[in-house]
Amino acid sequence: MSETKVKKSRLSAGKIVLLVVIVLIVVVAAAFMWYVGDYYHADADEYLVSSDTVSVMYVDDGVLFYGSGNDTALIFYPGAKVEYTAYAPIMVKLAEGGVDCFIIEMPFNLAFFGMNKAENVMSEFVSYENWYIGGHSLGGAMAASFASNHRDELCGLVLLASYSTSDLGDLPTLSIYGSEDSVLNLESLEAGRQYSTDYTEICIEGGNHAGFGFYGDQSGDGTATISPEEQWKTTTSEILSWVEG
Repeated sequence: MSETKVKKSRLSAGKIVLLVVIVLIVVVAAAFMWYVGDYYHADADEYLVSSDTVSVMYVDDGVLFYGSGNDTALIFYPGAKVEYTAYAPIMVKLAEGGVDCFIIEMPFNLAFFGMNKAENVMSEFVSYENWYIGGHSLGGAMAASFASNHRDELCGLVLLASYSTSDLGDLPTLSIYGSEDSVLNLESLEAGRQYSTDYTEICIEGGNHAGFGFYGDQSGDGTATISPEEQWKTTTSEILSWVEG
């Protein structure tokens, strides 16, 4: 075979490989966009309006619920593929109780891509003396990862239907989940208890996974035997008692 034919053969093979790589990239990108585009939409518009007791303000990284508190705030990471405003009902109640709240809007509705967004909030709103961080499901796991690296800057971690996979030391940690939750991995929940030496766990009887937000039923979840409003009320009460305690 001539040298010219060999070069053409190599060039042709190279084009084929490049074409295959481009096709794979397009397929993966399309699959990813389809995956993140199919998410749980919030049904919480009524909780996103300012009232006499809580001011609702959109900020750079999400929504601030500003209530009667003046030195304590919670930064909250939403669950995977859940529209961030779905957690407004609990945030409003916490703000009314003295803990201002920031719900963080995550890229592609996945907290994995915005794990360190709490840094932006903490550096911008410097008037708060007591910072807590928390999250629901995947958001809680990502909040725990952030907390593990910022223990000295935080007063505590709140996990809703979630668990930590990172060492938290003596950082106070509150874990709340529902008895009817079929999404939460209970083995991981049990394993996560070891990561904080100051750990409080509460099971809401009758609550489920989706009941911490306002986005409807979640695939694979158990059926709650209490209303979302009751789950929000209990969750809020437990968080406020823990913060005050």
